[in-house]
Amino acid sequence: MILTMQQFSTIPEMRAHVKEARRQGKKIGIVPTMGFLHAGHLSLVKAAREKCDLVVMSIFVNPLQFGPNEDFARYPRDIERDRELAASAGVDLLFTPEVSEMYPKTMLTNVSVSTVTEQLCGKSRHGHFDGVATVVTKLFQIVQPDFAFFGQKDAQQVAVVAQMVFDLSMPVQIVPCPIVREADGLALSSRNVYLSEQERKEALVLSRSLKQAEAWLEEGMALGEVRERMIRMIAEMPLAQIDYVEILSYPDLAPVTERTPDQTIIVALAVQFGKTRLIDNLIANI
Repeated sequence: MILTMQQFSTIPEMRAHVKEARRQGKKIGIVPTMGFLHAGHLSLVKAAREKCDLVVMSIFVNPLQFGPNEDFARYPRDIERDRELAASAGVDLLFTPEVSEMYPKTMLTNVSVSTVTEQLCGKSRHGHFDGVATVVTKLFQIVQPDFAFFGQKDAQQVAVVAQMVFDLSMPVQIVPCPIVREADGLALSSRNVYLSEQERKEALVLSRSLKQAEAWLEEGMALGEVRERMIRMIAEMPLAQIDYVEILSYPDLAPVTERTPDQTIIVALAVQFGKTRLIDNLIANI
């Protein structure tokens, strides 16, 4: 029985420890992260603890999912702080590989998911979801978990990974977990630390617009009108640069223009404040 968190940085070490846990009949869960942990990540650990005997967290800033003009080099990192938070949250095994461990040679193979990657963030972040799918596949191969826990804030990522797991018959159950927010409504994100005081203040329009959208949907407002009102609401913020505001079916992320019975939709947005691009969403049954 593991009493304290253990940390490994090589693939053979991780494989050896999860193999032993599996031999003992333990249910294994993985929480994949890029580190700079916050309460949202820790809520995934809590969910994993409730379902699993062994909780693995990976911390790996994956270069494959960053474009050439994105923030890979400056993505926030603090492994000592992350280690303490992971241990206090109940992580059993912490996997912290270097890029050279995960990609010792130029990758000639990648995992590509179509259709669900072509909307929302996939429109402007070309190749991003190929990088996500590839690294998640590698992590699943290394850890071979029974369950994998992902935050619903990255709802498109959840949909992409779930589609990949279904299509490739991977023996892992994807567990989406609710968005965790600050007291003022801002969705937790490692990138929030980039925001200036004024940018953070204006960024609260994201959760406000989603809350308002929920009310409009409950009133029966047409989907196109909800979207247009949200755009106008966000555009009132001087620093806001809208990437997208979309209403799509979920989880297939297909365009939807009118209501149908028992329909699940996602109201998703991406907005840049200064150099910081934030995403948020609402999933609703209408």
